[in-house]
Amino acid sequence: MLTRKQHQLLLFIHKRLSEDGVSPSFEEMKDALDLASKSGVHRLITALEERGFIRRLAHRARALEVLKMPEDASPAASASNVVEANFANSAANDAMDVPLLGKIAAGVPIEAIQHERDRIILPPDLAGGRGDHYALEVEGDSMIDAGILDGDIVIIERSDTAMNGEIVVALVDEEEATLKRLRKKGGSIALEAANPAYETRIFGPDRVRVQGRLVGLIRRYH
Repeated sequence: MLTRKQHQLLLFIHKRLSEDGVSPSFEEMKDALDLASKSGVHRLITALEERGFIRRLAHRARALEVLKMPEDASPAASASNVVEANFANSAANDAMDVPLLGKIAAGVPIEAIQHERDRIILPPDLAGGRGDHYALEVEGDSMIDAGILDGDIVIIERSDTAMNGEIVVALVDEEEATLKRLRKKGGSIALEAANPAYETRIFGPDRVRVQGRLVGLIRRYH
């Protein structure tokens, strides 16, 4: 699954190759996607190459080859058809466009949720409902026994409450966000890891605020 920026860049490269027979320069790609620097373009190209959508041709400047398009095996498909297939039809099928906000710790808590850095298009069954959702990249290994690995993208439904035993984004002391299983024990709240190497942390109810509950997960294979 591609992020919105990766999808936009792939369509832009394919359009330029179809029209001119030459791939766009890094500067042109940066301007087309309204990125701050060429390093952002490099990261997107690397991600598309790792996922098998494009290939860099050796010994040729500005030489990119589109190998496939999203949901379409033919790189010869027109850019307008690809846009229609991936956005118009997705809207008809209630696909969701959710913000990727940054990283969340599955281990020792890190800084609270960051600003939006990208967007991800999700099928409706992955979002798990019609509420407000966002995505976070997992950092750490404390939830591996729950099937959540370092580098996974978790889909979170915004909520300030959760059922006992649900995996949640918890904000501790209004400063640190972490992904843990929530347990209510009397007047206390326990944040449980899913890895025996990590201890359960127990807090008073005024120290923990639920920011959302886990409803889906995306794993990228490199």
